[in-house]
Parts: sequence; structure tokens; C-alpha cells
Amino acid sequence: MESPFVTAFTLMQRADPALMQIIGLSLRVTLTAVLIACVIGLPLGAALALARFPGRGGVIVLFNALMGLPPVVAGLVIYLALSRSGPLGTFALLFTPAAMIAAQTLLILPIVVSLTRSVVEDLWAEYRDQLLSLGANRLRAVPTLLWDGRVSLLTGVLAGFGRASAEVGAVLIVGGNIAGHTRTMTTAITLETNRGNLGLAVALGIILMALTLSLNAAAWAAGQWARSRLG
Repeated sequence: MESPFVTAFTLMQRADPALMQIIGLSLRVTLTAVLIACVIGLPLGAALALARFPGRGGVIVLFNALMGLPPVVAGLVIYLALSRSGPLGTFALLFTPAAMIAAQTLLILPIVVSLTRSVVEDLWAEYRDQLLSLGANRLRAVPTLLWDGRVSLLTGVLAGFGRASAEVGAVLIVGGNIAGHTRTMTTAITLETNRGNLGLAVALGIILMALTLSLNAAAWAAGQWARSRLG
């Protein structure tokens, strides 16, 4: 019997169409979710860091708590919203890549918001007098603070990407793991392992680990480069 690792490397070497389709969908879903979470979360986190309003502490605690949101709960929330009886049921998005993107965005967003708030809050405390002396109010200081904290924020974005790319429960609930349509690397690994098709599961596991290591290496290199420039 052929080793699962031999089968895995054979599939990767010949760029098996089913393997490539699963990888492509996984990357498309996760990267889109990360982009949406950043577009919403970066300005929201910065606003939360600089604004002062009643209940601000409660909002901060809420976002911090949501960083540990169980994926199956996120999947359930999106499922209820997109089901036929839900408020968005008329759009028929359940069991589509769009539903999976929504679930992953819900998981990533609290991470981006909370980290952005922390980074921007620290930078504002450090540079507030200097920025105010240059005529920048809290709102106008946001782009400067986000740019100055870009290395730390990149770490948070990668943490969000890692959580989303390794997630099974939420995308399984809202995507259904439909072959050729909503099957991602993590759901395919689960399915193929249960089926005993270890070759494909191992190939997907190797690629997922390689992708995670590559992204973290790139983030580390970017951090080292930024520190050398500042030094």
C-alpha cells in the first residue's frame, strides 16, 4: 500500500485539479475575509482608541471577549442570519463562498479591532503632544498612527488570517463542504481523513502549514526590516 506522504507529494507535483481547486477557494475566501475585516476593523479600532464616550469600556471589553468567540458560534450566527427565515434569507447566500467569507470575517474582525485599539492608544499617548503641536486633531492623526504602527498591526492581521485559515466549524456550518463549491482545505482535511483518503489530506495539511510558515516568516522579515530602518 502506497504511503500517504508519497501520494501527497505525487498530487502536489502534478498539481492535481481537485487539490488546486480546494487551495484556490480557501485562499480566496480567507484573503477576502481578512481584507473586509481590515477595512472595517482598522478605522473602527483607531476610533475606539481615540474617542471618549459613555460605555467605551464596555465596548472594549466586548471586542476583547469576542477575540475568543468559538467558531461554531460564529457559524451559527451567520447561519441564522442567512437562513430562509433569517433577515438576509432572501439573498440565498447560505452554502456559498459568500457565507463562508462572512463567518470568517466575524472571527477576524474582533482581533483586528482590539489590536488596532491597543496599538493606536499606545502611540497616541506617546506622540499626542507632538501631533497636536503640528495641528493634527484626533481624527487627522489616525492615518499617521496607523502607519507608524503598521508592523504591530501586520502581526494582528496575520493572527486573524491564521485563525480563519485553520478554522473548520464555522465554514462547515455555513458552507456545507460541497465539493467544487464550498470545500476548503480544513473541511477537506476533515472529510478525507474520515474517508481514509489520507494522501489528499496530508497534501492539504502540508500546504496549509507551508502557507502559515511563509506568512509568519514574511511578517518577521518585515518587522526586522522596519526595526533596522528605525535604528
